Amino acid sequence: MGITMNKLHKKARYSFLLLAIALTAALLSGCGTAAEGQGSKLNIKIADISTNPVFRVAESKGIFDKYGIDAELITFATPAEGINSLFIKQVDVAFGADYPLLNAASKGDYSIFASSGSSTDQGAREWKLFVRKEITSAEDLKGKKLSFSRGTFIPYLWDVYLAEHGVALSDVELIGQGAFDEAYVALQKGEIDAVWVYGAVLNEKFGALAEAHELTDMSQTPVRLGTGLIATNELLSNNKEGMVSFLKAIDEASAYAQAHPEETADILYNEVKQPKEATLKDLPNNPWNIGFTKKAYEGLAGQKEYMVKTGTIENDFNLDEKLNLDLVREAFPDRVEVE
Repeated sequence: MGITMNKLHKKARYSFLLLAIALTAALLSGCGTAAEGQGSKLNIKIADISTNPVFRVAESKGIFDKYGIDAELITFATPAEGINSLFIKQVDVAFGADYPLLNAASKGDYSIFASSGSSTDQGAREWKLFVRKEITSAEDLKGKKLSFSRGTFIPYLWDVYLAEHGVALSDVELIGQGAFDEAYVALQKGEIDAVWVYGAVLNEKFGALAEAHELTDMSQTPVRLGTGLIATNELLSNNKEGMVSFLKAIDEASAYAQAHPEETADILYNEVKQPKEATLKDLPNNPWNIGFTKKAYEGLAGQKEYMVKTGTIENDFNLDEKLNLDLVREAFPDRVEVE
């Protein structure tokens, strides 16, 4: 009996030890943030949109795996919404135009860490202005209701476009809206009089409205978009090697997408039901080239000046302090043109 009880005690102590080890391992594995990674992998949540091929190509073609990236893509209606999701820690990395990038940088511990390129004239032509049928010139917009997507550069575009035609921003009413579907219904019903839209799918959809027509496109203005990537300073400082690999991965994915348009169109259709024809039309207009040029810097500086002047950015800041170019400089030293 004593021997049996002794064996039982030993088994119990052994089982308890195994349980303690398992619990400790489980607790340790859950201590880090989503971006800290496990082992050699960098685990990050990336804000995306359904029309952007870069991240989905990187994921589906194994490019993220090749560079040790375990990515979760979270889809938003616009890049600006994705950037705003940084505030509630829904994502770790986001991309977008200069306007929402600067807006986010002004509000917290975030840094712009690379540029993905600047808009060309060809790309600018894909931003089209649709107006109600009775509007035939920019001057006709005086006193009208003009749509803008919240958190985007569109108010700036309106300001520049209207000023070129002698109409002040104070002469119109800007109506903030969410997704483009909201603007579509509002334009159809006459609740708004004009809206800027982008991309083959939206241009075709708005172009089919009986109540509206295309008035012009952004290439007829001096406005050109810069786009870039933003993340928390904590992520960038704690995962330097992983984030350098991330930049290399998305640059490779962009090049792959441009070189394989049909396959890229299939990927977007299979994953998010983006029409293949739309992808084939949009793809040449927005090639990503990871780096940071003088043009990218000047674009950010000019946009920030406007945002401070108009009160969008309430507290001015030093732009250089919101740029972390060490990672992109390590990844692509020949593509960084600023100190």
